Amino acid sequence: MPFYVKQGQVPPKRHIAFEKENGELYREELFSTHGFSNIYSNKYHHNMPTKAIDVKPYALSHGEQWQDSLIQNYKLDSRQADCQGNFFSARNKIFFNNDVAMYTAKVTEPTNEFYRNAYADEVVFIHEGEGQLLSEYGVINTKKWDYLVIPRGTTYQLTFNDYQNVRLFVIESSSMVEVPKHFRNEYGQMLESAPYCERDIRTPTLTDAVVEKGEFALVCKFGERYQQMLLQWHPFDLVGWDGCVYPWAFNITEYAPKVGQIHLPPSEHLVFSAHNFVVCNFVPRPYDFHPKSIPAPYYHNNIDSDEVLYYVDGDFMSRTGIEAGYMTLHQKGVPHGPQPGRTEASIGKTETYEYAVMVDTFAPLNLTTHVKRCMSADYNRSWLEN
Repeated sequence: MPFYVKQGQVPPKRHIAFEKENGELYREELFSTHGFSNIYSNKYHHNMPTKAIDVKPYALSHGEQWQDSLIQNYKLDSRQADCQGNFFSARNKIFFNNDVAMYTAKVTEPTNEFYRNAYADEVVFIHEGEGQLLSEYGVINTKKWDYLVIPRGTTYQLTFNDYQNVRLFVIESSSMVEVPKHFRNEYGQMLESAPYCERDIRTPTLTDAVVEKGEFALVCKFGERYQQMLLQWHPFDLVGWDGCVYPWAFNITEYAPKVGQIHLPPSEHLVFSAHNFVVCNFVPRPYDFHPKSIPAPYYHNNIDSDEVLYYVDGDFMSRTGIEAGYMTLHQKGVPHGPQPGRTEASIGKTETYEYAVMVDTFAPLNLTTHVKRCMSADYNRSWLEN
């Protein structure tokens, strides 16, 4: 994150004795990145965060690789993969490679378990639902169409006010998810030209420490493996913290899109960056204002990028037969673009109402059997003239 936050009580210097009223020490935990050489936070616990009663295996599977999938364009209804589960167990893996994995989930039930993704940052897009992100750092009230950026190693829970209609799109990153560098100046402040700024970002509010002894189940994800740790003390026992590593929220409706005289490439809709992939979003905006502009995108061939779109809401000018919760994959080396008639129909239009999240990867994606089960069999023929 580009800015520093301080919550609760912290000592005047790092790594010095910080005593409770009874003379006992608070326990400092340095939460650091890139081997102590990048951003970090210092957390001050009532109890040692290392106290675990037991560690045991935990069985959870999100989908198997589709081994013989063809290189072609895909459209699928991710809702057809829905299953019962909580905010982490209900996730269905759709696409993945060594850099990134994408999941969808219909969350149907709460859980008392805590969750920690030890090896990956997460971007959780709340398609439907509202509630709270609870973590060591405090509480973030969440709402529909929030991006939640959760650094790896964060112990957290996601709760919802109503489990009748909760839907998530989750991006799991093996590298740090960042605000793009060209959105920030050399001091880390977001530029005037950036499509969002610090005022749009919501950070945790620390609540009273939970100082409670017992057996608290923490599910940890290590790559593709899961384990359950039984903690001796409730993990949300911080009296204070400060630093630049913490979960944060940003709502897609706060994104200020760029517009131009002619059609701008998808990279102009960038929202987050990571190693070997980027996240973009499409939001309502005026169309291009050249007198002969074509608002629909030109046909293009991603020769070094796989392109995934998760459709959120609205009318998508380049494609018919799309509903909220649908996904498309356009793979590198295969041209794609508007369906027949959509280019002509876009001419003269002045604005669009659409919301979508796009993930562009710079290494090929693998598909899971969820795609095989949920795909539209005729999508690859949708560019043929009637």
